[in-house]
Amino acid sequence: MPQNALNLSRGCGNPTGFAQLQPNEMVVDFGCGGGIDVVLAAYKVGTGGKVVGIDFTPEMIERANQTVAEAGLTGTNVELHLADMADVPLPDTFADVVISNCVINLCPDKVAVYRGAWRILRPGGRLAISDIVLTEDIEPGLRQRFQSTWAGCLGGALPEDDYFQIIKKVGFAE
Repeated sequence: MPQNALNLSRGCGNPTGFAQLQPNEMVVDFGCGGGIDVVLAAYKVGTGGKVVGIDFTPEMIERANQTVAEAGLTGTNVELHLADMADVPLPDTFADVVISNCVINLCPDKVAVYRGAWRILRPGGRLAISDIVLTEDIEPGLRQRFQSTWAGCLGGALPEDDYFQIIKKVGFAE
């Protein structure tokens, strides 16, 4: 793994580890950041597959491009797009798998993000998300401080039940 990817990784899990990625699959990484999961996914899907990384900051797309280059994957099965996860510019039924590593909690409109994931997944497609959720109520003043620094991991965190209700509301099961 390129050192650049390791230095920039801020994930809270390993979605490529539990996504059961297979050779030749099409994978989209929501909030690809520095590209660690893009590279891991590209290794798993092989040259017959494809990985598309989406991030809304030009700086992270630039870093992900560096990571992809350091991994020797430039010009292969990897694409990186500057885009908002709530409005992903990919066609319907594009992907076999959508992954995300500790990023959706940072999005103000989680419903739109999950609707986008649902839209771009093929029938029978898979969602593999590592994210931050709240497992118990927190004091309102503390919650307000978290929300004032939305970019912090807890700023957009929802209670676990609310989070799963959003996922189910857009159509996901299991």
